[in-house]
Amino acid sequence: MKSFMKENVPILSVAKGIERNTCKLMSEIIAEELGEDQRCAFLSGPSFAREIMESQPTAVVIASTEASLAKELAEMLSCIEFRCHTSSDVAGVELGGAIKNVLAIAAGMCEGLGYGMNTMSSLITRGCVEMSRMGLIMGAREETFVGLSGVGDTFATCLGPLSRNRRVGYRLAKGESLSAILESMDGVSEGVSTVLALEELIKRRVRPNIYEFKFPIMASIAQIIRGNITPELGLNVLMRYPIRDESRSSAAPK
Repeated sequence: MKSFMKENVPILSVAKGIERNTCKLMSEIIAEELGEDQRCAFLSGPSFAREIMESQPTAVVIASTEASLAKELAEMLSCIEFRCHTSSDVAGVELGGAIKNVLAIAAGMCEGLGYGMNTMSSLITRGCVEMSRMGLIMGAREETFVGLSGVGDTFATCLGPLSRNRRVGYRLAKGESLSAILESMDGVSEGVSTVLALEELIKRRVRPNIYEFKFPIMASIAQIIRGNITPELGLNVLMRYPIRDESRSSAAPK
């Protein structure tokens, strides 16, 4: 790819996920492949392609360590229907865009099991806590996860009918095999590979006994994706976790 790039041309990445084999974010892959000096920015937020093509209003965020580049791209791409905000928290924006796909699988499972909005809202909220906790481990800012790339994209992906990851969770809860679901889909469900990469990434950063205690939703989804437990058992396990002080729940584990 480097041989095709003109000098000083910036990259705007719209990919949302983590590379499965290396557990690297796109910012790390770009730096590795194109050099540390490559100018780049990262777009995330609630952005279903079909709705954008239909000129339905939305807002997204463009993150870059180079504030002038983020601002330039935001001004270039923004219009009445598509508003681009900026951020300097690259890791936070990238992680939000990746983790929300995992939470969408969990949300789809809730619906597939026949549970209502109380269950789904509780699950999504606690999932956002895990997202924020993961971000703190990776050096991101906590406030990023209450923004467009965090809860904003999470709401869209967990509740929207266009979400592929949500459909995967729904069909798993209905008893279909993961292989059959993936073979029949007309797009990629990023959350399937992302949750396994996230699991490995978290285990590199925290003590082994902390992972399942501090990240129970991610741990359960990983187990379900591997076929070790069913969606119904996964939810049952989550409901048996110890009661805790919610005001302290986003603190980064060690």
